Amino acid sequence: MATVNPVKHLTHLDEWRRLGEANIFPPESRLELINGEILEMAPIGFNHAGHLKRINKLFTRLVPDNVITSVQDPLQLGDLSEPEPDFMLLKPNADFYSSRHPNASDVLLLIEVADSSLAFDQNQKLRLYALHGIPEYWLLNLNDSCLEVYREPNGEVYAEKTTLRAGDTITLSQLDQIAINIADIL
Repeated sequence: MATVNPVKHLTHLDEWRRLGEANIFPPESRLELINGEILEMAPIGFNHAGHLKRINKLFTRLVPDNVITSVQDPLQLGDLSEPEPDFMLLKPNADFYSSRHPNASDVLLLIEVADSSLAFDQNQKLRLYALHGIPEYWLLNLNDSCLEVYREPNGEVYAEKTTLRAGDTITLSQLDQIAINIADIL
């Protein structure tokens, strides 16, 4: 008798969107499509939510009027992934991305806020963002009170990683007129 091993069914964006339109998942679900797999994300805690609000308020005040801020919105990465990063700065778009989700070429800065999701964000999400050429990925590491800055995507890694703490300052690579005091987001 031959051995039959189960085969994982990976889904793609068209099927993923049809599942959403059919209300297959409960409305309160926190799901992301990552490399063809539907993943349930941890609930957002108070600390995570508070830091995200702080980031949103700071960047909304600092970015030029034509740069679009995006909070926990879908990002289309190829045909198999549609994560919902915590925060993004996006290139200008006349209809504010109401006719399509942004893709990697639209992203100026992507930020994930991590406490319980730290290992996932440092590994799977980092590889996904690098592979799709996200130019600058910030990981606000709440567990270690630092900001991990990843730049220069090269395959599934970033060529440059810098760890910053309160007292440090960073200038955005894609918007070099903006400098952030790390203490303002920690």
